[in-house]
Formats: sequence, structure tokens, C-alpha cells
Amino acid sequence: MKILATYNLKGGVGKTAAAVNLAYCAHLAGARTLIWDLDPQGAASFYFKTKARIKGGSERLLGKKREMSSIVRPTEYENISLVPADIRLRNFDSELTPRKDGDRRIGKLLSHLKHNYDIALLDCPPSMSAVAENVFRTADRIVVPIIPTPLSIRAYEQVREFFSSNELNTSKLLPFFSMVDKRKKLHRELIIDFANDHPELLQSYIPYISQIEQMGIHQAPVGAFAPNGVGTRAFSALFKAIADRAALPF
Repeated sequence: MKILATYNLKGGVGKTAAAVNLAYCAHLAGARTLIWDLDPQGAASFYFKTKARIKGGSERLLGKKREMSSIVRPTEYENISLVPADIRLRNFDSELTPRKDGDRRIGKLLSHLKHNYDIALLDCPPSMSAVAENVFRTADRIVVPIIPTPLSIRAYEQVREFFSSNELNTSKLLPFFSMVDKRKKLHRELIIDFANDHPELLQSYIPYISQIEQMGIHQAPVGAFAPNGVGTRAFSALFKAIADRAALPF
């Protein structure tokens, strides 16, 4: 099972939209797909029309007698299963920290499912935390959406610096530009400058279009309600770029 995570230190950059649509692309490719909504806000759970609640909350995730499979939920898409969010996941950090396996607990939980799925997608909260560090150590690749603005690019540089300072593998990082409006000179210039300095940048980008915002109305990935739309084609191209870089077997 390959593990991908969508993460950014900064919120509001299209992280959850990427996770949901990449999961849908994997589903279309025939991959048995698990998406784990680690963000207490539960946006990914909402998009899959699943109540953001885990019986027992984060304590259930940490309990020795609980199997991860017991909290996995089906979705309306044949190849996609979901571990829903729970508002009580806001306490997950403080509960992970004192544990001996606290920095690798998420990986251990996922290991119980490695034969059930081809790919797992982790939608992470926008914070530098024990959960984030777990994900950094567990995921095969960290997919990082960046808006072409100075603050968003600065947030990516901070993540990269954290990786370097903590002896984490920076080659896991796969940044891509999100919410791109190529009519804006600033967007065009920042994308070019960033690409020159960061060969790890994925060349596919997600445009700033209302079709993606309509995910909230339909409670669905873009491809489910606009299969031939610009947004669907953009996420399909992004999925292919990630699959090529991460050597996914799809």
C-alpha cells in the first residue's frame, strides 16, 4: 500500500480538495483507495457525505484492543473507503506525545490495512504538530498545495526547513500550485521563480475556478458531477504527475 498525504502548514490552499479528488482519480484507476480525514474540521468527510464522528474519538484510535478496520466507512464510490474525522481529534496531538510509539503511531495503525488497499490518502490539518510529524514519517510522498502568493510559498519553505532540521527525507515533498489564476501577473511570475528554485515542483497545477468550489454544493469530487470539466482534467493530470513521481502502479 502506497501512502500519500496532502499537507500544508498554511490553511485555505486547496489541501482537502486535492485529497478528495486524488482519491477519486485513484478510484477511477481501479485502485482500492482509503482516505483518512485527520483534520478535525472534517471537510473530506463532508465531501463524501459521511458524518464526522468516530465512536470513542481519538482514544479509540490509540487503544490497543481497537483495530483500524473497525472505524473504516464505505462511501458511495466502489473503490473508496473513508476513516472519518472527529472533532475530538483536536486532542490527538496531546494524546500521541506521551506514547513511546507516539511519533510513528499513524504508520502502525495503517499497517493493519496494508493488504486491504492499494493507496491511502491522508488529509492533514494545517499545523506543525505531532500528527504532522507522524505523517511526515509514515507517508511515501507529501503532496503540498501552494497558492502562488508570497505567504503560501513561505509556508512551504518552512515545511522544507522542518524536514531538513529533523533529518526527514525532503525528497518526499511534492509541491504543486493550487488556485492558480494565470491572468494575474503575480501568479505567473511566482510560479516561474519557484520552478527555477525547486526542481521537485510538479508541473501540473489546479486553476482557480468555480467548478471546484461547487464541490461543497454537490458534496462530491469534481469528477463525479463534472466528468468532462476543466477541474476534472486538472486533477487527473495532477494524479498522473504524482503517480509518475511516486511510482504508483496505476
